Amino acid sequence: MSDFHDSLVDVSSDSFWEVGNYKRVVKRVDDGNRLCNDLMTCLHERARIEKSYSQQLSEWAKRWRQLVERGPQYGTLERAWCALMTEAEKVSDLHMEVKAALMAEDYEKVKNWQKDAYHKQMIGGFKETKEADDGFRKAQKPWAKKLKEVDGMKKAYHAACKDEKAASSRESTSKLENSNAEAQKKLQEKLEKSQQEVQKTRERYEKSLLELEKVTPQYMENMEQVFEQWQQFEDSRLGFFKELLLGVKQHLDLSANHKYMTVYHTLEDTIQATDTQEDLRWFRSNHGPGMPMSWPQFEELSMDLNRTFSRRETKRKHTDGVTLTGISHTTETTASKTSSSASVVEKTPVTDGSDEETGNPFASANANGNPFEDEPSSPVVSVCVRALYEYEGQEQDELSFRAGEEFTKIGEEDEQGWCKGRLSDGTVGLYPANYTEDL
Repeated sequence: MSDFHDSLVDVSSDSFWEVGNYKRVVKRVDDGNRLCNDLMTCLHERARIEKSYSQQLSEWAKRWRQLVERGPQYGTLERAWCALMTEAEKVSDLHMEVKAALMAEDYEKVKNWQKDAYHKQMIGGFKETKEADDGFRKAQKPWAKKLKEVDGMKKAYHAACKDEKAASSRESTSKLENSNAEAQKKLQEKLEKSQQEVQKTRERYEKSLLELEKVTPQYMENMEQVFEQWQQFEDSRLGFFKELLLGVKQHLDLSANHKYMTVYHTLEDTIQATDTQEDLRWFRSNHGPGMPMSWPQFEELSMDLNRTFSRRETKRKHTDGVTLTGISHTTETTASKTSSSASVVEKTPVTDGSDEETGNPFASANANGNPFEDEPSSPVVSVCVRALYEYEGQEQDELSFRAGEEFTKIGEEDEQGWCKGRLSDGTVGLYPANYTEDL
């Protein structure tokens, strides 16, 4: 084994056939395991991106749907606009499906394949890596041993050549200097001996090369067999990666998903269904000349003792000691997407001697005459509202305001649809709740 390790030194080229250069093939086994980890990380990051994009689409759709529905756009064009948000919601769902497929299918496939292909050892590293290294080491050992012998013969031959050259130089110098015959004879003998050593080492060197050449074919065959074994192992990994990436492509390619195509067909159909003339007719009927109107008519003075109740008397009908004898409805022009109507009621005086002033709808035992103190108080609130439509108060306790005017709601809506509010000038009163919107 020590001979083999010594042969790893002084590698003369980058060829696979050089001793120890098979290590690059062994390293590829470890690289395959690392690439599995890298691919899983890649898929995990893409899944996070898909989830984040899905959440952003969903939040965008929710916010803009509210803005459009509360805004002034109406009719079929409003539906077309909202269809953009529907598209975002559906595409958001599709991207969540992509995220789920990447993690539940693709990621898990890589994880399971890696587990089956690479087996960890107790002492560290992978079983496959050790098998590859042992296989190449065994195939290369005989040839490496012969190569080491060749290197030894080569060094011996080169050393003999150097000695022969030195002896020849000394012998030539001795002749030029006319040294004594005895010295010249010794130098001559040393030269002849070095020449013989050169010849001997040369023969050994050439013989070792011939022996190396004889084992080289078997060496190449053994190395090829081991190499092909790990080529097949790598081929398995490459083939798996290719199939997996094709699966990832199928999950990412929403253009091939029939659900995705349906989303945009539906969006186009909804937008194409927009009818501007229908929208204009709707606006004319609900906010323009097409609205119904209770035109003024000649009315005779009625001397009937019965009188009309105010809205507030209607609310106090259970506590004021009055009897309802009839309710008549007057038509009020609807100026909003939801209409508000005021009721007119009649009553007859009670016969139990009550001293309530029958001609004053705001009559109360309260000395300060506050029209709000004889009814249950509303929960205290403070909400800024905007008038959707103009309203002219019909009673003393009702507010009057213009469309677009902003003021403060200070009481919750009662069972008859009225709220208490305070105008910017400090005036407090009641108003129909569906004439405003909260800001």
